[in-house]
Amino acid sequence: MAHDPATARLDPGPLLTLSNGAMSVDVAPQAGGRIAQIRVDGVEQLAGFADDNASMLAWGSYPMVPWAGRVRHGGFAFEGESHRLPINLGAHAIHGVGLGMPWGGGGQSPHHVELSLALPDDVRWPFGGIARQRIEVEARSVRMSMSATAGPRAMPAELGWHPWFLKPDRLEFTPSAWYPRDEDGMATRPLAPSPPGPWDDCFLNEAPVVLHRGGQRVTLTSDCTHWVVYDMPAHATCVEPQSGPPDAFNLEPRVLAPGETLERWFHLAW
Repeated sequence: MAHDPATARLDPGPLLTLSNGAMSVDVAPQAGGRIAQIRVDGVEQLAGFADDNASMLAWGSYPMVPWAGRVRHGGFAFEGESHRLPINLGAHAIHGVGLGMPWGGGGQSPHHVELSLALPDDVRWPFGGIARQRIEVEARSVRMSMSATAGPRAMPAELGWHPWFLKPDRLEFTPSAWYPRDEDGMATRPLAPSPPGPWDDCFLNEAPVVLHRGGQRVTLTSDCTHWVVYDMPAHATCVEPQSGPPDAFNLEPRVLAPGETLERWFHLAW
């Protein structure tokens, strides 16, 4: 994974196109197993790869695994040992390793694909394990599921999705609580009522999130209870369901025993 994804280019590589009714979804297995573009009734939904939008952090909808969001200064303790992940955005380690690695193929049909990734066992991520995802295109929706499974040793884990939706006209979002950010821009406790936007923040939320754009409406649901919303850019808004908050390895550590699996799903319906 590049050490400066804010500027590192990541080309889509060969695309796999899934379609069903009004839906067409381009998947880029070699570019982090991400969705490169979604089209509904021929209308593009995501900020796509372009020469001026080529950073691996800035296009499509990519998986975040085995952590989601920032890990403060890349550091955390696990089972009595200190670990340091490579710093890859500002002062922190962000969005896992899956978004910058090629994913292998599995089951496939015109409507779905299954992908897998052997997580590294090196300085990028010292625990190994395996990540899997399934992308399924329905008549007017896309359903994604993802899992992280520990290998022979226990490991911490969180996962999530990072879609870059083209700027909506309106966002319906009613979270129940907010993780305040400190001077480093990191999520902290205790939780508090949600402030007005614009946001680059994590919230607790169990209600559908709805984006309106150009007469289309997309409803987002997930079994994730943590959602990050980043709506500061003029061209796009990111609405990111996550299994835990940013910096979860320090804030709310989740431990997977050897062979244990964490799994979540994310559904987008137009």
